[in-house]
Amino acid sequence: MRHPLVPLGALAGAAALLATGCSTGPSPTSGHPRTTASQAAVAPVAAKGPAEVGANELGQVPVLMYHQLVDRPAGVYDRTPADFRAELERLAREDYVPVTARDFQTGRIDIPAGAHPVVLTFDDSTNSQVRLGADGSPAPDTAVAILAETAKKYPAFKPVATFFVNADAFSATGSAKALTWLKAHGYEVANHTDRHENLRSLDQAGAARAISAGQQAIEKAAPGTRVTSLALPFGAMPEPAAVAARGTGYRYDGVYLVGANPSVSPFAKAFTPGAIPRIRSAGPKDEDAEFGSSRWLDKLAAGKSRYVSDGNPDTVAFPRAAQNELSPAFAKRALPY
Repeated sequence: MRHPLVPLGALAGAAALLATGCSTGPSPTSGHPRTTASQAAVAPVAAKGPAEVGANELGQVPVLMYHQLVDRPAGVYDRTPADFRAELERLAREDYVPVTARDFQTGRIDIPAGAHPVVLTFDDSTNSQVRLGADGSPAPDTAVAILAETAKKYPAFKPVATFFVNADAFSATGSAKALTWLKAHGYEVANHTDRHENLRSLDQAGAARAISAGQQAIEKAAPGTRVTSLALPFGAMPEPAAVAARGTGYRYDGVYLVGANPSVSPFAKAFTPGAIPRIRSAGPKDEDAEFGSSRWLDKLAAGKSRYVSDGNPDTVAFPRAAQNELSPAFAKRALPY
């Protein structure tokens, strides 16, 4: 359970009091009794309640989708490094905190009270996402480098994301080195099939083989990797849809679409872990901008449908009027107000 944080001002006050070397007896200058260090305990600061922060953990969550970061975008899925940096900084300023797809889809959302979760996902394992230099550090203007820079500038913004990879991922660095680095730095490595096949164009056995081969490629490159998420290439669902989540050698808690809208909360009845929508990263003037990240972030900020955390990962807080939206699976964690 998250514990309420003591404001920096209160900590500073306590430090200053201890620094005076307090002792019993009168002050040598004022003659008034002095407080001992043991008596100078800082009064606990009450955590804000769900109503006070407007908690709504049945609200919508943006799952953002990225591909290439290039100086000269050649298609709707490309963004410049400057665009990506600006979007991350906007998210940080608007109190979004990244969580992995793994944690989102299973309801393990541990972020501060009043903050909003965002899931940052990257498809196709391109070198613009992860490229490591000779010293093992991320190359400038790669996605992981920009994530780290943003987290340094905005400490509440976690450098966390999910990378949906294909076989031979991050060729400039090498799969083994890149995937091992991602795991060591708290990123999620997830499946995007071995060769980016359109699963709908394959029969059931072919779709299962493509997914399983992607799983095996990850496990070979980075042994011990726990893969619990799949992104469908082209957003194409196989037939039958159940093969996306389960098959020989794989089982996923979340399957991700291309989509064009935020996801409902994982605590909501309407949440479908086998078909989670994502929002393409896009500026306000890009093609199909109405369905892109810039416009959706505007809509979420202007409305009241956005997920707002209560700061306690063990409870699910929401306005009492939304009671019927809660999945029965989370009834014991419910905290309506």
